[in-house]
Amino acid sequence: MDWFLANSGMIFERAGQHLVLAIVPMVLGLLISVPLAQLARRNSALRSVVLTASSLLYTIPSLALFIILPTILGTRILDPLNVVVALTIYAVALLVRAALDAFDSVDADISQAAQAMGFKPLARFLQVDLPLSLPVLFAGLRVVSVSNISLVSVAALLGVGNLGMLFTDGLQRDFVTEVVVGIIAILVLALLMDAVLVLLERILTPWERAGNRRDRGVGRTSSEAPAAAEPSASTAGGTA
Repeated sequence: MDWFLANSGMIFERAGQHLVLAIVPMVLGLLISVPLAQLARRNSALRSVVLTASSLLYTIPSLALFIILPTILGTRILDPLNVVVALTIYAVALLVRAALDAFDSVDADISQAAQAMGFKPLARFLQVDLPLSLPVLFAGLRVVSVSNISLVSVAALLGVGNLGMLFTDGLQRDFVTEVVVGIIAILVLALLMDAVLVLLERILTPWERAGNRRDRGVGRTSSEAPAAAEPSASTAGGTA
């Protein structure tokens, strides 16, 4: 605890760097994956290619990708852009499949009803399909957020600033406390990111909360019905 308090400034600085390197690729991955998944949804051949490519992309070792990208992009090995690009690739690999599943979860009858009401394809996608797919899409985002926060720490092996540097520094100095603090800090970041995404999902899908409240209300009414019927039965018996 003493070491944490003495080095809190450095730890929070590393945490800020870690968050940026995790959040930016997640947002970029989402912006790329949603339109790509929509195109693949409408073309079975493209769908097969996209799903296969996404599976292959995620099998690339992260450290190898961090090392190769500077040669491809013309950047320095310590440039955070390498980490952003690499994690964006991994985010797209995960989110394309999640987005396809999300769009497939939308009831076809609802889409057809929107089309019958005169919605153009783009308007139907933005106003009907995309909002209704958000619960499944956010489930994929939560997986990507945890994955990114974990993978960012690998970049510390190359000297890119993030919480993973607590691991490398602690191991070099044989100082277990620093390693433990790094692990706890990354776990806390992952939990905070997950909580933010859950809250954002609740804000963007108010109809889900309304449906849950209605279901609970129906459940309570059904469970209370037999109890309400018992006095009537006993009264009828007494009258008889």
